[in-house]
Amino acid sequence: MEPEPLRPKLAAHRGGAFLWPENSLPAIAGALRLPIEQVEIDIHAAADGDPIVVHDATLDRTTVARGPVRARSGAELRATRIKGAEGATLPGLDDVCRLLAPTTQDLRLELKCDVEGRPYPGLVARAVAVLDAFGLRGRTWLMSFEPLTLVEAAPLGGFAGLVLLLESRPWRGLGLPGAVALARHCGAHEIGLGLGEMAPGLPAALRAAGLGSSVWGANDSAGLRQALTLGLDAVTTDDPMLAAAMRAGS
Repeated sequence: MEPEPLRPKLAAHRGGAFLWPENSLPAIAGALRLPIEQVEIDIHAAADGDPIVVHDATLDRTTVARGPVRARSGAELRATRIKGAEGATLPGLDDVCRLLAPTTQDLRLELKCDVEGRPYPGLVARAVAVLDAFGLRGRTWLMSFEPLTLVEAAPLGGFAGLVLLLESRPWRGLGLPGAVALARHCGAHEIGLGLGEMAPGLPAALRAAGLGSSVWGANDSAGLRQALTLGLDAVTTDDPMLAAAMRAGS
């Protein structure tokens, strides 16, 4: 008889992008009321290094402003209104931590790159300083598509885990042995892939190599049904309400 697959932890992607304006404080607050274990957000660095919660390297898609995040100060960005969020403005990482700290949920924190694809100098240190101010380093899964960002974070220690995110092309180029070797070199504890790349049996293979596994892109009933049966450690979803209901009913 085969063992039951692991019950994965659920993370609200960008706070639950199908339910609320992404990476906004209303989204974070809404996600924290759901029966899920983690909230996922993204940060970029302002001109003065302030870690600001926003997905894109530019402001155009999600805010009423335009141009690179990096071109504005933290104060300017914190006053920038988010589209469709009834007056809410871009939060800083500290704003999210203030909401998260009194709860039991963990933070999945993705450190992004600038408009030219370069990691922001000093962003790891600034983010960790904020996490430590709220006692959240041990409840934070720090994530990046940039191996050097994880290399910088790994010696600091004390995180819930470090997650190496891989897009389809590098994942297919590396294959399982190459990805495991890269994750070990970075000090990562988990590999995160798009749902379409996470084949049956892969989570078990990663676990045998000493690594956890997670996916993003499980956003509808079919995708969540698949993700919930793969034996993953975590599932990041834009619809955490649906995901929680499906997991409870499985």
